[in-house]
Amino acid sequence: MLEQQILQLYRKLRLLSYRKMFGAIREKSGSLSATEAFSADVIHLLGAPTMTQFATFLGVSQPNATYKVSNLVAKGYVQKSVPEADRREVRLQTCGKFNSYFEEQSERLTRAIASLADTYSPEQLALASEVLETLDERIKVEET
Repeated sequence: MLEQQILQLYRKLRLLSYRKMFGAIREKSGSLSATEAFSADVIHLLGAPTMTQFATFLGVSQPNATYKVSNLVAKGYVQKSVPEADRREVRLQTCGKFNSYFEEQSERLTRAIASLADTYSPEQLALASEVLETLDERIKVEET
């Protein structure tokens, strides 16, 4: 039962994400292709990865990753930043257009989570949080 509910929630969040992503894709100059939209989303979800981390995570060559990122930078969806600590490293971050497209979805989820306080006690919410944290720890995502 719990598994079915978690999988149903996962599917619903994926569908909402895809709807938002494809709604943002337009057939005009400067718009994102589906591959570019997914690439930008991966960069966002990895949280400022290096070019190597991005390429490794997607399982693509460095030149392929560089090409994808260059297109996203040119269209204003991703920016490169160089940390002061190590000037040889380049970090990728979503910006501008990408962030404006996807902020709405996270706000919707935040409101839904906040509304749970109207139905459940703080103790029940704490237990649910603990269960989700344990689940999160047990699902390993290779982020190099």
